[in-house]
Amino acid sequence: MKQAFKAKDIVDVMMGRKNTNTKTYHLDKLEQFGGGSDHDDLFWKAVLRQSQFEGLLQKEIEQYGVLKLTPAGHKFIKSPYSIYVTCDHDYSAAATEDEEEMMAAAGGASAAGDEALYVQLKSLRKSIASREKLPAYVIFEESSLKDMTLQYPCTVEELSHCAGVGIAKAQKYGEPFIELIKRYVEDNDIERPQDIVVRSAVNKSGLKVYIIMSIDRRKSLEDIAAGKGITMDELLTEMEHIISSGTKLNIDYYINEEIEPDHQEELLEYWRNSESASLEEAYEEFEDDPDYTEEEIRLMRIKFMADYGH
Repeated sequence: MKQAFKAKDIVDVMMGRKNTNTKTYHLDKLEQFGGGSDHDDLFWKAVLRQSQFEGLLQKEIEQYGVLKLTPAGHKFIKSPYSIYVTCDHDYSAAATEDEEEMMAAAGGASAAGDEALYVQLKSLRKSIASREKLPAYVIFEESSLKDMTLQYPCTVEELSHCAGVGIAKAQKYGEPFIELIKRYVEDNDIERPQDIVVRSAVNKSGLKVYIIMSIDRRKSLEDIAAGKGITMDELLTEMEHIISSGTKLNIDYYINEEIEPDHQEELLEYWRNSESASLEEAYEEFEDDPDYTEEEIRLMRIKFMADYGH
């Protein structure tokens, strides 16, 4: 039997779904098969995500999407203990028009753990972005602010563990956010969750080191992807993770070969003035202009975040 599975396989087992994988590896014979069908997919995805945070599961970087039990995970199976899990919610079917308007006005803030703190963090981010003359998401992305409302980081080190932050960004922009959170925690007598968050394996992976060293040597991105047997899309995703974790990448040598100077300038101008880091919104903006490919748009976002986000 497989020793590692993709998250979808695990969710399918818990939900009792029979498909090619569950049949091929006889997962439908497990006693756990269908044992979690009283919950939905979002619940089990949240459980898997929290298990990675707790260090019980580890994502294999060389095998995209594959999860493996860590030594801590094996210990947990033998001696289980309670873990707080923050579940996602699917508002697509149940939300009324009024609820949808409120969610849109809040910019998706409903996913934040502490709404009051989230509002204060957004206000602080807006003030800093205005002072720095940068889009707000360059300071910290929405996902980072939301994670702060769950973890209540009160030191630079703690802040660096929040989603999409990293030590470099925590050191550059973190102090006012840390001070705000400290005051908020004290004023509201908040008991913070125990800190057992384990940094993602991405930050330690051989793939990350390989990408950084290859870019330093000015290898083409196509050669880098081929060297690890991954697609260009997967390579760009890893590069985005590297940038988010606080490591700067200089891909000017590749961009200057592949993208026309005027295209570079227009795309940089777009990201400089955009209020969102959303690729989907950027694709829509340029969908009627055949001169701009999705890959170019993505590459210029990576360059922009590398140049201005650190």
